[in-house]
Formats: sequence, structure tokens, C-alpha cells
Amino acid sequence: MMLALATPLSAADNQPPPGFIALFNGKDLTGWKGLLKSPLDNPAKRAKLTPEQLVEAQREADEVMRQAWRVEDGALIFNGKGRSLCTVKDYGDFELLVDWKIGPNGDSGIYLRGSPQVGIWDARVWKIGSGGLYNNKKNPSNPSKIADNPIGQWNTFRIKMVGERVSVWLNGELVVDDVVMENYWQRDKPIYPTGQIELQNHGNTLWFKNIYIREIK
Repeated sequence: MMLALATPLSAADNQPPPGFIALFNGKDLTGWKGLLKSPLDNPAKRAKLTPEQLVEAQREADEVMRQAWRVEDGALIFNGKGRSLCTVKDYGDFELLVDWKIGPNGDSGIYLRGSPQVGIWDARVWKIGSGGLYNNKKNPSNPSKIADNPIGQWNTFRIKMVGERVSVWLNGELVVDDVVMENYWQRDKPIYPTGQIELQNHGNTLWFKNIYIREIK
């Protein structure tokens, strides 16, 4: 019963469970945009753009996105060349479900409110599991256990973010328990109140599906 509560299930791929909406429709990149080129991947720098500058930068980013990300068999696939994939919409407090898969030596992550990151990597290499708040310096950064499935198999995150605090379940196991997520971009400030969700590029092939969100008001 506890496992079922920790990871709500839907009947089929890319069909959201009750109370959630699908961020990925299983067919195309609707609802997604490319990450702007550095240094505009930094939300603080991005906020200083004029509307015209933002439109032009986003046009370039979306061209890169279409070359790097594709949909195949109901999954988002990154070819290892390009930049991260971002939600068009910004989110504040939420519960996020996402299935992911990596290959040997794989490395990725989920950016919350445009900030890194809930880590994804090959636990065999790092001897630390996925799901930790990798960029934390003052607060815990590592997950409490290794709950990753074998490389090449699908994994499921449940991520809950309320205010500055994040909890992460990996494959039904609680690995991060109500930990403050720090602002990587501006260390002297708290995490941004809203921002985009990003599927991180780290130069290797990635797979994502069943991406659902429930906003917490």
C-alpha cells in the first residue's frame, strides 16, 4: 500500500494518473522548448533580456532542440548532442512524476525551477545513487540509499517541491527527505519561487517518458 501511495500509477504510458496532467504527450515536443545558450541558461541573466532578445534567443534554442531531441515509441530521446529540454510553462510548488533511463556511464538530472538538480547517473560508477540534490553545498546533496534499477532499465522519480524543500522517491524508495534545495545560480539567495523544469543534457543518450505534474496551491 505504501508503495502505491508513493508512486501513483496510470493505466498506460503517457496517460496521467488522477490529479496529474501530462507534460509530455508521447507523440511530439508540444509544451517543451530548448534551453537558451550559456550564459542565458542562468535564470538571473535570462531575466535581464528584452522581450525581443528573448524571442531571438529562444528561436535559436528551439532549432537546437529539434536536432537533439526526438520522440520514439512514446519516449523522449536525447541524442547526446545539444542542450537540455525545458517546459514552456514555469512552476512553483508541485509534485512531479517522471520515468527515465540511461546507458552505461550515463549522466543527467532534473532541474527544478530552472535550477540544478535532482541527479541521474550510473550508480555503478559513482557508488552513489540517483535522486540526490547534487549541487547543494550546505544542505545534504547525496541520496540516502542506492535505489537505481540496473542500467538500461526504466526508473521512476516522484519529486515533491514545496517552497525551498524537496523530497525525492526513486522506484518507490524515499531517498531525499524534505531537504532545502539551494540556489546554484545565486548562492546568497533562496531558490527561485517559480521556474521551468528541465531535462538535463550531459552529453549522452537519454530516455524520458510518463512525465506528469500536479501543481500544489
